Amino acid sequence: MANRLTRIYTRTGDAGTTGLADGSRVAKDAPRIEAIGAVDELNSVLGVLLAERLPRDVRECLTGTQHDLFDLGGELSVPGHPILTDAQVERLEAALDRFNTKLAPLRDFVLPGGSRAAGLAHLARTVCRRAERRVVTLAGREPAPPLAVRYLNRLSDLLFVIARLLNRRAGRNDVLWQQGKNR
Repeated sequence: MANRLTRIYTRTGDAGTTGLADGSRVAKDAPRIEAIGAVDELNSVLGVLLAERLPRDVRECLTGTQHDLFDLGGELSVPGHPILTDAQVERLEAALDRFNTKLAPLRDFVLPGGSRAAGLAHLARTVCRRAERRVVTLAGREPAPPLAVRYLNRLSDLLFVIARLLNRRAGRNDVLWQQGKNR
């Protein structure tokens, strides 16, 4: 950050616009700001998940992911300035493979839940999917970060696997969907 904030409020957004890192101003409900906000919300949900007791390998993975999400937010706020790399997507894929090999194959759909940490990982997964949708909306209207959708898609898959792994490590089974259970 070239300019450190010494005062949090600036009053520049009082008219319903906000500034991008390139100095331009856009409406606070513009698709780019919606995407930035969804990525920020995802990062916050990961922060809540990280407040739980987590296995070291999961904690390290999620902490690295928070840094990646700040990279993505930066890339969204400076249109045309790529920050995310293929290596960051590949890191998610490697973690997915590593964590998934420790789990039994799925034969049914899994409901969000189980342990508190697993429930929070599922919440993060759904917020991640929303961020992905917001980036897709942005990309349909103006230039968007080229790796953003791939990164968020892999991350939502990883969060699903992490939720299952957290349940397993907590001695809990997956909560399986039972079609028509309440008919």
